[in-house]
Order: sequence, then C-alpha cells, then structure tokens
Amino acid sequence: MVFEKIAKKVFIRYLLFAICFLSLCGCATEYNTGTHKEDWIFYSTESEVSMGLAISRAIAKDKEMKISNDPIDIKRVNRIGDKIAEVCDRSELTYYFYVLLDEKEVNAFSLPGGYVYIFKKLLDDLNDDELAFVLAHEVGHIVSRHAIKALQAAIAANVLTLAGAFAPGGSGEFAQGLSFALAQIMVGYSREDEFNADEQAVKYTKICGYDSKAGINVMEKLYKEEKKTINPISFFRTHPYTAQRIRHIRETLHLPLSAADYLN
Repeated sequence: MVFEKIAKKVFIRYLLFAICFLSLCGCATEYNTGTHKEDWIFYSTESEVSMGLAISRAIAKDKEMKISNDPIDIKRVNRIGDKIAEVCDRSELTYYFYVLLDEKEVNAFSLPGGYVYIFKKLLDDLNDDELAFVLAHEVGHIVSRHAIKALQAAIAANVLTLAGAFAPGGSGEFAQGLSFALAQIMVGYSREDEFNADEQAVKYTKICGYDSKAGINVMEKLYKEEKKTINPISFFRTHPYTAQRIRHIRETLHLPLSAADYLN
C-alpha cells in the first residue's frame, strides 16, 4: 500500500514535469506545409535551427565523418541544392549542403534546421537529375519537420511508457503492450515520412526542371544492392522497402504499375 502511494506520487510528478517541459518548448498546433496537416510542434523554428547547428558542428569535429573539400563536388551539390531550396515550402530556413567522405556508405541524410549531407560514394553514382531527387528528398524531410516529429514521438513514448508502469493497477504486461503499440505507431510514422519526402522530391524537382522520374532510377540502383541480401517481411520494418518507394513514386507521377511494383 505504501509503495503504491509513493509510485502514484512519482507518476503524477513525472507527468507534471513532462507537461511543464512541453509547455516551455512552446507546444502548439501549426500548419505543416510539407504534410498539409495541423501538427503539434513543441520546438520553435529557432530551436530547430539551433539543434541542427549543434549537430552539424559535432559532425564537423568527428574524425570518422570527414567533410569533403573538393571544390568540384561542393560546387555541384550547392548548384543543385540551392535550386531545390529556392522552391521548397520552408523559405524561412537557410539550407546548407555537404559531401561526406566514406568509401563504404551509400546514403544521404538531413538534420533539423536546413542541413543536408550526401556521401561521396552515392554522389559519384548519380547524374544531376538523380542528385536533384536525392537532395530534394532530404529537403522534404526538413520541410515536413520529420526529425522534430520523431523526437517528439520519442519523448511522448517515454512519458506514456512510464505512465503505464506507475499507473495505479498498472502491470508489466500493460507496459509491454503499450510499448508495442507505441512502437507500431512510430514505425508507421517513419514509413509515412519516407513516402512524404519522396512526394516532396517529385514536386521540387519538377518545379526546378529536373526529371522527376530520376527518383525511380535512384531507387533501382539502391534496390540492386538490397537484392544481394534476403530481407524479412516488411510489416515490422522501420523504413519502407525500396520496391515500396518505387511504387509510391510511380503512383505520385501517375505512371503505370506492374506486378513487380507490388513485390518486396
């Protein structure tokens, strides 16, 4: 009985702390120009930019993630990236594009606040139309604030999981079930975000005069790498299979689909 009372107090204090924290972060609904929905945004644009700047500075100091100084690569990425940035739906941000040196990594990623990175190995394998799609995809993540929303979801997951553990009458089974449900929601958001970023990439590349179908070429190149390994059923994957993204890009471009587009 005494433990229950103490646990209940801890539970209430934790929830109050979480509510205060979210209030201080400026919790409010805001129209998301990338998703075209009203989203709960806990971080202001200024906070988002500060977060991205802090992470980008850490990357610059990281010896394992060396930034390229090749003027040809830098000029090419900035030339195409700046065009995408000019037409994207978040003009209040300044966008920065970097090339990372890594002999094995074939990828690109973005940080909150306008920071986009592409690895040299992927860059060298893309023509300008394909590069435009990749950069536009990463800009799309920034426009839709996917990283910020993922961070908010992680905070909410921690709050609700602890709430289930300390709630009166709560049990380990309840907490496990809640964690599983939250995991599925977060998985769903992740897939949705990838599809949304591809939609943004189609939109921005088309406005800039690039061939939006180049996104399919990019996915097919990555697909060839994926086919070298056997992948499990996609239900619990955090990100959609490349084949699923190819199908979604085709649907966005209103292109005809084949049976292969429905296979993993």
